[in-house]
Amino acid sequence: MADLIVIAFDSETQAEEAYNQIQALQNDLVVELAGLALVKVDGEGKTHVEYPGTVGKIGIGAAGGALFGALIGILFFIPFAGLVFGGLFGALFAGIDKTGLDAEFRDRVKSTVTAGKSAVVLYAVKLTEDKFAAALAPYQGTVVQTSLSEEDEKTLIHDLAEKK
Repeated sequence: MADLIVIAFDSETQAEEAYNQIQALQNDLVVELAGLALVKVDGEGKTHVEYPGTVGKIGIGAAGGALFGALIGILFFIPFAGLVFGGLFGALFAGIDKTGLDAEFRDRVKSTVTAGKSAVVLYAVKLTEDKFAAALAPYQGTVVQTSLSEEDEKTLIHDLAEKK
């Protein structure tokens, strides 16, 4: 089972520091990541996404990378390559609602990461919760988390492949 965790911060600085700390925790084997992104929402509500400079540090395979990119797009309503809006987008949302990424989770993310705030989004395959929480506590983030079963993850990858 993998965890999709969104940690919202009131300042861009806090988010950037937490983002860097998570990369260090990956190196220290406190967390095993399948995806990591820094999401900044400017004052006008426009979303900007950054990924680690060395993606090799993150265990992203082709399917996992596509899934993580799509999850970022879905959570923050950012269009991603290959997906046509309209019926296909609606069909994808209908499939996602059957997983841990239902409308309630997406609404919590949307209401937590608002204009002027930033977030770190991570897709963790393994996580030592106590060490992870202690390392990120100084950054005072608000956590929104959901878990995806292996079956839900495979379904999402399958649905994404069909919708491109």
